[in-house]
Amino acid sequence: MSGLVLAVVLGMVVPRPLLPKTATAAAVEPAVTGERVLILASPIHTDIAIPLNDETRTRFAFAGEAGVPLDHPEARWLIFGWGGRSFYLETPTWSELKPMPVLRALALDRSVMHVDIAGAIVEPQPSVTSVDLKRAEFEKLMTFISGSFARNGGAVFPIEGFSYGYADRFFEAEGSFNALFGCNTWTARALREAGLQTGFWNPLPSTLGLSLRLHN
Repeated sequence: MSGLVLAVVLGMVVPRPLLPKTATAAAVEPAVTGERVLILASPIHTDIAIPLNDETRTRFAFAGEAGVPLDHPEARWLIFGWGGRSFYLETPTWSELKPMPVLRALALDRSVMHVDIAGAIVEPQPSVTSVDLKRAEFEKLMTFISGSFARNGGAVFPIEGFSYGYADRFFEAEGSFNALFGCNTWTARALREAGLQTGFWNPLPSTLGLSLRLHN
C-alpha cells in the first residue's frame, strides 16, 4: 500500500515532459488569440471541455450527425471524456454500479469516447480547472481528441442505444482501458499534447489537478 501511495505522489510531483518549453521557443511563437479550455473533475473522472463555436462544430460534425445537439442555443461547451466501455456504458449513476464493470476496469477493457454539451459553466469552482491555450496548442489538443475516436475509412462509430440523456452520445475509441491508465491519464496526455506539463502519472483527478498547478 505504501508503495502505491509513493508512486502516486511521485507521479504527481515528477513533471512530464521533464522540461517545459524553452524561453527562446516561447519568444518566437507568434502572439495570436488562443482558446480557454476547461478540465471538469468528479471524484474519479475528468472530462475536457472546449468552446462550442462554428469551428468546433465543423471539426466534430460527426457528433452532431450522431445526435449530439451542437446547435442548441444555450450550448457553450463541447465535452469529451475517454473511459472504459463497461464502466461508462453500464454505470450511468453510482446507484447502478455493478461488480462486472468494476472488475473489467481493474483488469483490461475496451475504451469509448463520451461526447456531451454544456451551457455556461461557473468559474472558479473546485471541480473546474481552466487553461488558456495559444492557437497552435489548441489545434494540437483538438487533433489529439479527434484521434482518440476509432475510425474506419475516416468514419467514426457511434454506439447505438447508450446515452445518459438526450444530449450526449458514446463512440468507439482507440486504446484499451484499465484503472491504472484510465480516463485521467488520457486527459493528462491530451494536455501534454497541447504543450502543458502534468505529473508523470496521474490516475486520479485530484493528482492531475495538483500537478497542473504545480508545473504550469
